[in-house]
Formats: sequence, structure tokens, C-alpha cells
Amino acid sequence: MPSRRARADARDASPIQGERSFARAAPAALADSVLRRNLGHATSTIRAKRAAVVGEVPDWEALRDAGSAIKAETLARLPELLEQLEAQVTSAGGTVHWARDAAEANQIVTDLVRATGEQEVVKVKSMATQEIGLNEHLQANGIAAHETDLAELIVQLGDDRPSHILVPAIHLSRTEIREVFARHMPGVDPDLTSEPRELAMAARSYLRELFLHAKVGISGANFAIAETGTLSVVESEGNGRMCLTLPETLITVMGIEKVLPRWSDLGVFLQLLPRSSTGERMNPYTTLWTGTTAYTDGVDGPREFHLVLLDNGRTDVLADEVGRAALHCIRCSACLNVCPVYERTGGHSYGSVYPGPIGAILSPQLTGLTGDSVNDSLPYASSLCGACYDVCPVKIDIPSILVDLRARHIEAAAASRPHLPGAEAVAMAAAAYVMRDERRFAAATSAMRLGRPLVKDGHLRGPLSSVMTGWSRARDVPTPPEQTFRAWWAQRERGTADG
Repeated sequence: MPSRRARADARDASPIQGERSFARAAPAALADSVLRRNLGHATSTIRAKRAAVVGEVPDWEALRDAGSAIKAETLARLPELLEQLEAQVTSAGGTVHWARDAAEANQIVTDLVRATGEQEVVKVKSMATQEIGLNEHLQANGIAAHETDLAELIVQLGDDRPSHILVPAIHLSRTEIREVFARHMPGVDPDLTSEPRELAMAARSYLRELFLHAKVGISGANFAIAETGTLSVVESEGNGRMCLTLPETLITVMGIEKVLPRWSDLGVFLQLLPRSSTGERMNPYTTLWTGTTAYTDGVDGPREFHLVLLDNGRTDVLADEVGRAALHCIRCSACLNVCPVYERTGGHSYGSVYPGPIGAILSPQLTGLTGDSVNDSLPYASSLCGACYDVCPVKIDIPSILVDLRARHIEAAAASRPHLPGAEAVAMAAAAYVMRDERRFAAATSAMRLGRPLVKDGHLRGPLSSVMTGWSRARDVPTPPEQTFRAWWAQRERGTADG
């Protein structure tokens, strides 16, 4: 189970910005052997499933190109498409609300729930509502929000925080999940075991009561079709469909980048998303709805539908010619499952609801690069191996964006202290001074052997360990050789001449 301190940090941190930089948060995860074993097993399993189903599709690369092109068109026409979506949703009996930031979105949803007179809601798994901290806001206003996705339910009951986009409880073992249910799930069988089927049946029994009584459902949306005003949620359990069809009032919070121009575009993404995320040929449950006009004469479905279009920094990202590609993301999590950094540190180290490679480029853009904010560290949480780009279903060039964000961070840091050069600038200036002169360079390399006592097992010792702790924490420091190459070469030449 996560430690009490870890759970407290998770509750107190902002949904898209933690309290500690990645470099400070990662060591604890690296030292947790159980966490690394859980992550390694889960990500390798998902990778294998994805590779198998992607290999079945002869035109996979063409599908990726199509998905990327559709997303690029969407961003180029975003204002027009959003207005078209609003018109179509309204004509189908729904109501559209515009939210500039998390505070506005939370207040809109809270007011809508209060208008129904209800004090509890059921929720479909939603990254957008996590991003704005909706559950916490509703709770502060006396409204209980019940997560119904199995993994989200586990995290919520355990007072924990999601660590993966697709599998929020990926950091927990079956035994730990059983402990969460035994301690926090009302009415659970005390003899419950950690067998997956028993855990699923316990959750099902608990959730069915919520579904039968809830009058308000809250969801996100995987896609919205501007042409028809149709929204879509894809999932694997069926709990989402229960939330979308049983309650009388449905409230959907959707990031503005999720819109697609045409109905036909959906066919591309319904092939890309399941294969990239769960390693399935298609999602077991694909729910589509258009306003409320289809729900008449007692047929299941909401009698009242509200769509909240969320900006929350997205228009700032859209204005960036390089960084806007992050808005192409369809939240499949394929990049997390292949990332060597994520696999070893887990999602909590990123401090954001968007962990992994996509979070490393999206989170700092949503909150802004200031030069000294916590999220400024995320672009450095990568080896730049390029595996994330290779598996991205919409071909987001994450490594290039990471490099661009690193450069922007350095510029922002320099601008924040114009009269005080940073440590990196001082180091580079010193290196340039030494390397410009052959004699200075030779003397410096010769003097490096004096630092041998300050390095042991790849780590700095003595006074340098405290001065350069940030640099050496994430790198192995090579031990200086007893003899420089110049000295060895000179000795070799002398030996040749003597011979």
C-alpha cells in the first residue's frame, strides 16, 4: 500500500502539478522494489498485447497517418468546429457550457448538480475531471462523487492517486487491492480473497446499488463529432455505459481538443485507440449519444444533457507551433507502456494526472513554463530514446517537443534572473575558456586525476556531493583515470623512439 505520506502528498498536490520536482520524487519510486515489479509486469503484458493486435493490421502506418492528419485539421479549424458542435448539441436537446479554467468548470458542474437537488453522482472514468479536481470540489460542496471504473474505484477507496492514464491502479498488487476493499468498501465479504474474479464481483455488487439509485451521471468524452453533435465514450467494463444511460441527468466535461470534424473520422480512431491502449481489436463497449432527442417514451438515457467544454490552458498550447501537437493525444497511454523512465518510476513521480511521456510535454504546457515551477522538470524525465513516438497512434513527435521544452525552460530560467547567470551558464563559460587554449585544456585534463578520491561507485563524495547533488542524483559519474590520454600517448611515443 502507498505510505501515509505518499497519500497525503497525493491529496494535497494540484491535479496537474505536484509539490516536488520529478528529480526529487523519483528516487523513492526507484527504491520501491514492489512498485517496480508491479509496473514491469503490467507494462510488459500490455506491450505484448498491443504488438500482437497491431501486427494484424496491414495498413497500420496508413491509419496512424490518417489519425495525425485528422487531428491536425481539427486544431487548424478548432473555433469553427467547436461552434458547429455547440449548434448540433443544442439542436439535439442538450445544453453547452464554456469553461475557461478548472474553477469555472467545477462551478458549472456543481451548480448543475445542485439544480437537480441530488447530493451524490456516479462518474465515468475521465481524465478531464481529474485534471480539474472535480471530485474534490464536489466533496467540498457536500456532493459525493462515486467513481465506477474498477481501477478508479480502487484508487478512490484507498485515498490514493491514479498513476496511469489507462490503468490508474497499475502500481498496486492484487493483495493490496484486496486490502483496500476489505478496509473501505461497505458490505464487503470479510473472507474476500485476492482472486481477480472475486475482487471484480465484490466491486460489481457495490456499484450496482449506486447505479440503481443515482440520478446524476458525470462523464468525460473520448470523441465529439462536430458534424452531428454526437459524443462517444469507449471502455472495457460496461460501468461507463451504466453511468451514461441510467441517470436522468448527464453532465459531460470535455477538453476542447477532443472534437472531430466528421462522423467518418470516428472509424479511424476506433481502430487506433483500442489496439494502442488495451491491446484489443475493438473496445467491448462503445457508447454514442446525441443530446437527448433519442431518449423518449421511457427508453433508457438521460432526460437532461449538459456538455462542458473545457479550455484550462489548451488555447495557450494551441498557440505554440511546436507544442500544439500534444493536443493530438487520444489518451491511449501507449507511450507510458514503452517508456523506460515511467516503467521504473511510476506515475506518481510526475505529480500530474498526465504521467509518462505525454504528461512530460502536456502538463508543463498547461501550467506554463516559468523557469522555476515544479512542472518545468518534466521535460527532463526522459532518455529521448524515441520509443514513445514509435508507438503513438497519431504520431506525436514527443522527443522533439521535449527538447524544445527543455530549451524554453532554460530561456525562462535565464529571463527570471537576468543579472545572475545560472550554474549551467557558468559551467559552460568555464568549459569554453578552458577548451579555447591547448595548454589550459591539457592542464585541466591532467588535474582531473586529483579528483579520483571524490568519486566512488559512480557517485560524488565529499564537498562536491552537496554542491552538485542535483546533477549527480540522476547520473553516474565516471572515475577519472590514473593517466590521461595525452600522458599515455607521450609515454608511448617515447617508448617507440627508445626502441
